[in-house]
Amino acid sequence: MLKFIVKLHPEIAIKSRSVRKRFTKVLENNIKIVLRKLDEKVQVKNNWDNISVVTLSDDAQMRLDFIDSLQRIPGIVQFIEVTETNYENLHDIYEIALDLIGHTIAGKTFCVRCKRQGKHDFTSTDVERYVGGGLNQHVEGARVQLSRPEVTIRIEIKDDKAYIVTQTHFGMAGFPLPTQEDVLSLMSGGFDSGVASYQMIRKGARTHFLFFNLGGAAHEIGVKQASYYIWKQFSSTHKVKFISVDFEPVVAEILENVENSQMGVVLKRMMMRAGSQIAEKMGVQALVTGESIGQVSSQTLANLSVIDRVTETLILRPLIQHDKQEIINIARKIGTAEMAETMPEYCGVISKKPTVKAKIQVIEAEEQKFDFDVLDTVVANARMMDVRDIDVEAKQELKEAESVSDLPVGAVVVDIRSPEEEDANPLEINGTEVVHLPFFRLATKFGDLPQDKDYYLYCAKGVMSQLQALILHENGFANVKVYRP
Repeated sequence: MLKFIVKLHPEIAIKSRSVRKRFTKVLENNIKIVLRKLDEKVQVKNNWDNISVVTLSDDAQMRLDFIDSLQRIPGIVQFIEVTETNYENLHDIYEIALDLIGHTIAGKTFCVRCKRQGKHDFTSTDVERYVGGGLNQHVEGARVQLSRPEVTIRIEIKDDKAYIVTQTHFGMAGFPLPTQEDVLSLMSGGFDSGVASYQMIRKGARTHFLFFNLGGAAHEIGVKQASYYIWKQFSSTHKVKFISVDFEPVVAEILENVENSQMGVVLKRMMMRAGSQIAEKMGVQALVTGESIGQVSSQTLANLSVIDRVTETLILRPLIQHDKQEIINIARKIGTAEMAETMPEYCGVISKKPTVKAKIQVIEAEEQKFDFDVLDTVVANARMMDVRDIDVEAKQELKEAESVSDLPVGAVVVDIRSPEEEDANPLEINGTEVVHLPFFRLATKFGDLPQDKDYYLYCAKGVMSQLQALILHENGFANVKVYRP
């Protein structure tokens, strides 16, 4: 049997009784939805001050899957892995602790901390002294140290049950989905938009995805895959939408009619106009962008102020004060960095000397030259889909490049991992040729390979290889498949 106890986020615990009840109920339901995909009989119980999770399985892989899933549910800041046992006296508790975690304190300093609920003939301090004293005597090299020990042994006692904490895990924190209102996140597929979307999901806002396509089917495929990954990893408990808008006509209108230095700000204002119209149709109250102060010319305070004036819709910028490296670090942590690094990007409006201090009067004068029928048309033709259909669509587009685990004779595996990943864990397959070609060189180097062979892309998780296979298919390479050992 595996048991986990989910601790409430402190920000949930301090809320009013009614709000706390609602938040914990939502979190309980979300945990059930996620974990029942792994074990239909999992028991999830709301205990007011915590949520307990119990599965009768003791399978090692099931344990890892439970831990991974709980770490990706918004609203869980911490959860402990415990062993539940009956006891008759303090010595029983000591013997269980010795058996379960004695090996973790060998040669280390430690202390015992106990929390107790119910009526007993002993105190929490009695438990700490008895168990700590026994472990101190019988574990080689272990030494009690109450201040800053290397290991803290945690025991919780509730009535006639003792819970020995064997491991503590940390989650993504935040609030449960969807305890906040829905938002519409502008996705480009780069580092910033993916991390901004994650941050809003983490705060309990159901996050829909809006993509302005500035040119290229490959870019849309990549952004769809990135959006699907973020949803699947962190918010699969709730349905969301993916909306794609063909913005090439808008870009063409700007290039033809708007003064060069003002193009970037005008483009952003057009995006906010379009985003606001789509959000209103969806009943969504806020837009989300990955903008950060000073990162590019359109993101100065002066320019952001002018951009915001184009709409009354609330614009949220969760990364506004983050440095680029901080954003990249978060992207690596949540698993979107590889996709962002290889995302095909199209910058349809590049000013030679972009303004960094846009003036609203100048921008509005330039926009008078713009044919707004073009904007209305692209918004009217926006394509909306259930984000879950992205996976179905990808499999249909990848029907000739389905994932395979058994390689045919003569197959060539292309290891597209980064050089650092490849060096740390080299890929060797007996009897099969392996070519090392990092994902960021595929676009320019894949065509140099002999095209009379079938190539099977390989990466650690399979996401990047699927994305790259789709992009190569778009570029006319039909001899590409995916290898998933």
